[in-house]
Amino acid sequence: MDKDFLLESTLAKSLFHDAAENLPIIDYHCHLDPKQIAENSRFLSITALWLEGDHYKWRAMRACGIPESEITGDASDWEKFYAWAQTVERLLGNPLYHWTHLELKQVFDITELLTAESASRIYKACNDYLAKHEVTAQSLILASHVKYIGTTDDMLSDLQFHQQIATSDFPCIVAPSFRPDPVIAIENPNFIEYIQKISDFRGSRVATFAELMSFLEQRLQYFTENGGRVSDHGFTYILYDEATPEELDSIFKKALRNQPLERHEIAKWQGQMMVALGKLYKRYDWVMQLHFGAARSTNTRLFKLVGADTGGDSIYDQADLALHLDRLLDALDKTNDLPRTILYNTNPTQNDMIVSTCGNFQMNDDGIKSRVQFGAGWWFNDTYRGMIRQMESLADNGVLMNFIGMLTDSRSFLSYSRHDYFRRILANYIAEKVELGFYPDDTTLLRQMIEGISYTNAKDYFKFEQLKESSL
Repeated sequence: MDKDFLLESTLAKSLFHDAAENLPIIDYHCHLDPKQIAENSRFLSITALWLEGDHYKWRAMRACGIPESEITGDASDWEKFYAWAQTVERLLGNPLYHWTHLELKQVFDITELLTAESASRIYKACNDYLAKHEVTAQSLILASHVKYIGTTDDMLSDLQFHQQIATSDFPCIVAPSFRPDPVIAIENPNFIEYIQKISDFRGSRVATFAELMSFLEQRLQYFTENGGRVSDHGFTYILYDEATPEELDSIFKKALRNQPLERHEIAKWQGQMMVALGKLYKRYDWVMQLHFGAARSTNTRLFKLVGADTGGDSIYDQADLALHLDRLLDALDKTNDLPRTILYNTNPTQNDMIVSTCGNFQMNDDGIKSRVQFGAGWWFNDTYRGMIRQMESLADNGVLMNFIGMLTDSRSFLSYSRHDYFRRILANYIAEKVELGFYPDDTTLLRQMIEGISYTNAKDYFKFEQLKESSL
């Protein structure tokens, strides 16, 4: 894993080292904890820094027969690290193998392969490094040349840590992303409890769809005042149906009585909630992100033991996705209320369909390149093969030159090596196309493509020049 890792030709090396390698990072979607950034948390344990909260690693460890006590349980830091080392040496072919060694090399300057045999040496070397150096949340961000971070935040958050960061001298923008999933997923068992939280928050009962939307706009205004420009929505399935205000109020009351809802009622609520929110995003000039196709917490025993987002999720195969997704986007576009939108899918068999859907709704008078974006390979697709498949579909049926590139979608401060990984794959992919005669060997054009996908497209798409211009 030297400086030319994954770069298979002279052109690939040139494209990466001369055009992509040293560009800043815009991490427009992640799950980093703003509290850790605001307080500049220091890391003294490689286990805490590397393994806590990383369900990608946890899934792999379980597959290698590691007991839960050494994954999410009460085992010591060393026992958990050793369990991970045992797992890593079996992960050839999995992106975790590459990410692990990129992180060891880039942060700790360790080039030895992590195995059960080398585990004690690497564990000691990492912890010695952490003890001797001020390795903090902020230092890791700055070392990776990150200029913008979009965290994922509950819509009731007071955003105190974002405020603290914004008034500090930390040069990286850390902005909140609006996540109203709990009020959209009306079929979720926790829906009633969350509506009660809203009622408590506002000091009066929420009884109608209109009252709920009024509250959501107030929260969106608050997020905007605190630097928010991007929303995020997570769905197992995308559903859309038309509904009158009276129907929505009736569905709302039925859900609050804890009565089971029919699929068409869920489609009416979800569809009209997203239309109402989409109009708000357009009015406030926000970007809307839609993540869909994840079947979550499918392992009951695991969920009861360690909770959600711990490695019990899988790809969902919604058969009528195209119908509902097109209808949702069209409902917003009919009145020119469709905001800039990014679509992410977990099911790679739907890549071409997603790109074709994006192409249906690109018309705009604002000069926005690819207003509806096919997002970077997400979750089960942020692999070498998954990234290539995503770019191939986008090139086949869309405009690859306009792609806004990679994001970490991670809870780890070490995950910025994934941008390096992506840029290497991108450079090699483009070089291969040139050598096969698909793309012209035009240095200016190729550099424009690499720099755009790696950095400038995202900067322009999210209009980040309107924020701390000096830092970007």
